Amino acid sequence: MSLSPAQQREEIRCRILRMIDDNPGISQREMASHLGVSLGKVNYILRALKDKGLLKAGNFLSSDNKKAYLYLLTPRGIAEKVEISRRFLDRKKREYALLKAELKRLEEELNRDAVK
Repeated sequence: MSLSPAQQREEIRCRILRMIDDNPGISQREMASHLGVSLGKVNYILRALKDKGLLKAGNFLSSDNKKAYLYLLTPRGIAEKVEISRRFLDRKKREYALLKAELKRLEEELNRDAVK
């Protein structure tokens, strides 16, 4: 089942928010690699999340790599992650139900054709 462009963007945002929640020190390069998207796209999304007040980014004070950031979800960011995750879960449940029904139809068709 193909996703609309809006669903694709939301899924990437959701996955980024979850990655940051799990690992605040994750790099943009690591996020891009895990998501299979460009570094520029991750940078664009992170900037948008920051502009919306969903994310804070700051340098590691003790890091030797001064380009390393620590990403933190704001309370609004946590709420957004929960809401996006809820919509994602609902969509996946609907997809699962459709797939399950399609599998049942295929099995019935195969069983019917095997009897012939």
